[in-house]
Amino acid sequence: MTENKDINKNYVTVKELADIIGISRVAVFNRIKTGKIKANKIGRNYIIYKKDAPEIFNPALDTNDKKELEQGVKKVLQDYGDTLKMLGRE
Repeated sequence: MTENKDINKNYVTVKELADIIGISRVAVFNRIKTGKIKANKIGRNYIIYKKDAPEIFNPALDTNDKKELEQGVKKVLQDYGDTLKMLGRE
């Protein structure tokens, strides 16, 4: 089993951010260039500190999101509650 040392790092690369938000690397570079995304240049590469983009890494849930999430959890428990209990015992 390989150990992932980067799991708790406090920054992401342009490629990682592109994968997270579902856009191309070029789109991330364009947003960096226009100042929409704050990034630090290190050599030829950019890194984006997670603290500089809290809306991406720690999005807040509004009331409607919370309500929808709660309804989804209730439905899953209603439909699959017994199965989840059995899996929890394994």
